Amino acid sequence: MAKILVTGASGQLGRKIIEHLIADGKIARSDIVAASRNPVKLSALSQAGIEVRKTDFDDAAGMEAAFHGIERLLLISTDELAVPGRRLAQHKAAVEAAVKAGVKHIFYTSMPNPDKSLVSFAPDHLGTEEAIKASGLTYTIIRNSWYLDNYFMSMPHNLVVGTWYTATGDGKVANISRDDCAAAAAAALASPPAGNVILTLTGETALSADEIGKIVSDTAGKPLNVVKVTDEQLANGLRGAGLPDFVVAMLVSADANTRAGNFNVVTHDFEDLTGRRPQGAAEFFKAHKDLLG
Repeated sequence: MAKILVTGASGQLGRKIIEHLIADGKIARSDIVAASRNPVKLSALSQAGIEVRKTDFDDAAGMEAAFHGIERLLLISTDELAVPGRRLAQHKAAVEAAVKAGVKHIFYTSMPNPDKSLVSFAPDHLGTEEAIKASGLTYTIIRNSWYLDNYFMSMPHNLVVGTWYTATGDGKVANISRDDCAAAAAAALASPPAGNVILTLTGETALSADEIGKIVSDTAGKPLNVVKVTDEQLANGLRGAGLPDFVVAMLVSADANTRAGNFNVVTHDFEDLTGRRPQGAAEFFKAHKDLLG
């Protein structure tokens, strides 16, 4: 059986992917490799019979060694967003290491429409996709839509004050949960698509902020007034809350991207991979009502 390695296995997405691979049972545990910069964080997986390897994206030689003997490699984008260009450099180094190590098939977690996206980190994804295409490796690029989980960063506070300030305008997003993205990635790793493929994972329906706000309000049983603001107004509010500049830029650009329609993408790729429907927004928030406060 093909040996599979998942980078970022101690992160939220990576850990879920490993869990789905184990639960699905299509890949033997002995053929699953969990990789992280800090393997100590993977002790529970190691105890469960999963091989653990160290992968430091700033250590090219170490990555090449970690990727040795791997047939299918899932490269999960790193969280290095504070320094422009650093994440792309890390990803390019990982792709090069994969080639040198003899990896047969590379998988990568990207984002919808990276070529025209306004999101601050879109160039990292676009550049990585280009590096993968130029590598000569067989590839599966998995473009994850904006996670439903991301709303928990602000919704509990929004519900307390009763107001959600957003610069998304009337733009819509076909959100999908992180867990569904993990399930789809695990399915792709277990049964790789033939040839070079780009998949986009989305929910079944694209929703506006007004529609999302109503779902959240109804679920929490609290009023939530959706207030449309400009990018500048949103940025000032986020800075006033003490967020770092790179986080402010990310959040404002994500709203601008939604407003521009670049997140308004609906596909059936998730269902094709998993054989089931993605969790809808109302279903998701009901299941995680406790996180809304």
